[in-house]
Amino acid sequence: MFKQREFIYDRVDLINRIALCVVFYWFGILKVLSISPAEPLVRELYLKTIHSLIPFDYFIILLGLTECVIGILFLCPQYTKIAFTIFSIQMITTLLPLFVLPHDVWQNGIAPTLTGQYIIKNVVLMGCALSILKYWNLNITNQINY
Repeated sequence: MFKQREFIYDRVDLINRIALCVVFYWFGILKVLSISPAEPLVRELYLKTIHSLIPFDYFIILLGLTECVIGILFLCPQYTKIAFTIFSIQMITTLLPLFVLPHDVWQNGIAPTLTGQYIIKNVVLMGCALSILKYWNLNITNQINY
């Protein structure tokens, strides 16, 4: 029992890093290739927020590349702080539709639409990222103490 727990604990950081890399890289590359099912939602949010700053065709590619970079950075423990910082900014923008586009994400007041569920599931990604950050901070603290 204790060996199983130790086995899992020793690998949870790596599993979370791989999971975030897969999700961010995959979803990012879909945006770069203009085949993301999230593109209509991204476009609508873009039109309500930053449409006067950058053309959408550039924005969607930049967003996709940023997501790919987040995924790759999470794979490299030495870049955890940078990955988490960019991730946090990206999560804020990802959650914006909950407030800026309520007609797209809510039905009957509190029931999320499929789009809303797609956005809310990002809470799980936040949990993975926080777990990585905690594990990274523990490792840094342990290295300093030795």
